[in-house]
Amino acid sequence: MLNEDNLKWCFHQLRKSAAPGVDKVDYYDYRKNLDSNIHDLVERLKQKRYRAKLVRRRYIPKSPGKYRPLGIPAIEDKLLQLGVAKILSAIYEQDFLDCSYGFREGIGPLNAVQDLTLDLQYGSFGWIVDADIKGFFDNIDHEWMIRMLEERIDDRAFINLIRKWLKAGILETDGKVVHPATGTPQGGIVSPVLANIYLHYALDLWFEKRIKPVCKGKVIIVRYADDFVCAFQYKQEADEFYRDLAERLAKFGLEVSTEKTRIVRFSRFKLENNEGFDFLGFEYRWGINSKGKAQVKRRTSRKKFKSSIASFTQWIKESRNQRKKKLFRTLASKYRGYWNYYGVRGNSASLKAFYDQTLDILFKWLNRRSQRRSHNWKGFKELLKHFSIPSPRITEQPRIGKFEFA
Repeated sequence: MLNEDNLKWCFHQLRKSAAPGVDKVDYYDYRKNLDSNIHDLVERLKQKRYRAKLVRRRYIPKSPGKYRPLGIPAIEDKLLQLGVAKILSAIYEQDFLDCSYGFREGIGPLNAVQDLTLDLQYGSFGWIVDADIKGFFDNIDHEWMIRMLEERIDDRAFINLIRKWLKAGILETDGKVVHPATGTPQGGIVSPVLANIYLHYALDLWFEKRIKPVCKGKVIIVRYADDFVCAFQYKQEADEFYRDLAERLAKFGLEVSTEKTRIVRFSRFKLENNEGFDFLGFEYRWGINSKGKAQVKRRTSRKKFKSSIASFTQWIKESRNQRKKKLFRTLASKYRGYWNYYGVRGNSASLKAFYDQTLDILFKWLNRRSQRRSHNWKGFKELLKHFSIPSPRITEQPRIGKFEFA
């Protein structure tokens, strides 16, 4: 299936603005001789002459003072990885469980947020295991990964192709080349699908086949990529799962982050004894709604809120001298993206706080475009109106097939 027609189709789905890899060939360079380039690639695949290029390493800000390693493959490797990722997704989509929300067609993190909220609101749960896997993408065991793929794929050439990407050297920012014994670089197009397959076997099936059947109370797991939470009706069963989790993950070369993994009391009863927990950028907690009834409340997590403010500040510092039309077009896009993700019901206060603080930051830095003060608040608000800057709004829609929560 990795033929010329399919690879041409995949090529046009690559991100045009993506950074080039070690060969410094970008989307537009490769497109100039697209037919001959893809023909040559397919011939090398058939003749077993294809070699994966080094992956260029870059570090992107994760939070103040912390950076996330990002791998940037060459454009040809990206193209081939996209073709393989689509094949893997088609094979495993029928296998993935309902608890898995990451990197699947038509399913995203907000679906996980909504479904978890509904399950907690209407389920008989009292305890949450809030878990974190330490350095997941860096610690995927290559041999386990291959064994998992061979459960469903009987094609040695296809498996060997994936093995080449797992073993591909990484060119660090200081020029050194590292050949990883474990892990798959974040940034590789095929990496999210491989990660999903890995945790499907290492975590999801284990929870479904081994944990659920022995629990007397109700239990659920909700996972997006390597972020997951488990809810239990009884504390004893939550404690047992917490103890078993480390041993299970260790079997596959993974480690639980003890600093970030905990058991949280989360029940509609005795609200004063409850704790909150974070998942996919939101903080969950029990509260009382306008009708005096217990309700699962959600708001932007404090960590994500601070990180978003810091990112916005960095952006406006670097972009404040752009032409206003371009600057405000980008601003509108940023706000729409933020409202679309964090605009869940009950989160209006956090949205307004983000809007107010970022407008203060924007006003401050626009007035530093020159030595003279450029705007007063009245003129600034007229600018926002002129460029149709969107105000905070709730964007969440009910999930099809789920009860709408209060």
